[in-house]
Amino acid sequence: MAVPLFSAQFHTSILTQPLPSSRSFSVGKRLSCSSSSTSMEHHESKFKEFPYASVPHRELMVELVSTMENRLGESLLPCTLPSHVQYFENESATAHASLYVRSGNSSSQVDFILGSWVHCNLPTGGALNITSLSAYLRPSTDAPNFLIEVIRSSPTTLILILDLPPRKDLVQHPDYLKTFYEETQLDKQRQLLEKLPEVKPYFSSSLYIRSLVSPSAILVSIETEPSQAIRIDEIIQDHISPVAKVILDTWLDLCACTERRLTDDESADLARRDRIIKNKTIEIDLESSFPRLFGQEVANQVLGVLREIYNS
Repeated sequence: MAVPLFSAQFHTSILTQPLPSSRSFSVGKRLSCSSSSTSMEHHESKFKEFPYASVPHRELMVELVSTMENRLGESLLPCTLPSHVQYFENESATAHASLYVRSGNSSSQVDFILGSWVHCNLPTGGALNITSLSAYLRPSTDAPNFLIEVIRSSPTTLILILDLPPRKDLVQHPDYLKTFYEETQLDKQRQLLEKLPEVKPYFSSSLYIRSLVSPSAILVSIETEPSQAIRIDEIIQDHISPVAKVILDTWLDLCACTERRLTDDESADLARRDRIIKNKTIEIDLESSFPRLFGQEVANQVLGVLREIYNS
């Protein structure tokens, strides 16, 4: 579904895949984000199983989720999604998906983190597998959000979307560009991947989606020869994983766990912008793809819960 499946910023990439029918600011003090695991009730979910991902792909997603949860610690509330939203499928069992949402507590800058995976059989044979993880911050801070989505439509092809989507206009706020994208040298991570011969830039068919990404966004397609299918997993393990970890650590250190002071007017403007993007994601992506994948009844149930989360 794009991130991204459910990552409320870009998840329209699934629409390009064949589907079966069915204020002025300043960086302030570092917040108390834990660097180790915190004790909390373990919430079992099919989400963390990533059952249709290859081993390196699964290990990457599990490590990213674990790192995010461990660092944010007790600032995250347990997942309370109803069971029929945590895991759902269509009547013919040709499409399956899992959702995982943890909201931030009242003192956290994190609004919520959202993970998902989707698997559906393709009418041309094979299957489409998407895994995603995104994190949204509250309008008490203007720092970027986090997003990763890995889309595999065959054993030899992969699309990667990895970014810290900006929440301010970079032309009007050059200090924002400098703080989050230049001084962090995030563009070097993109350059590392693009040096690989199998990697090419990926361009979403949606101009709207392309307007939301940062200048250092990693949007790439990776393709290998049929006889070299194992190469995709090698690239995930040896190249994508290190880059993703650097970008997640940057987000945790500089965005989620650092306070930025905003005026009331700036926070209100940011809240309106965030709400538009979240609702647009449902409108242009999920309202189209969910009914086709899972049927209207299941789609209505899941989208109803997502609308509550996005607009709470």
